[in-house]
Amino acid sequence: MPIVLRLKGYRFGFYASDADEPPHVHVKMNGKHAKFWLRPTVELEFNRRYRPQELNEIRRMINDNRSKLLEAWREFFGV
Repeated sequence: MPIVLRLKGYRFGFYASDADEPPHVHVKMNGKHAKFWLRPTVELEFNRRYRPQELNEIRRMINDNRSKLLEAWREFFGV
């Protein structure tokens, strides 16, 4: 998984096999994993072990860096 952003111990990235899906980001830390869609708005797709407070913080970080994450997606997948 290419890591495109690291913040507060969270790793944000995506998998090469994700090319056929809409833009999204996987977030991992300490065995926890969540997936958020990036468009049309930031929406949680799934969550494994994050608490609601952590998900709120992650969503805030994604919103603050959404343009950077979308640009990384476009560059990686060539779209």
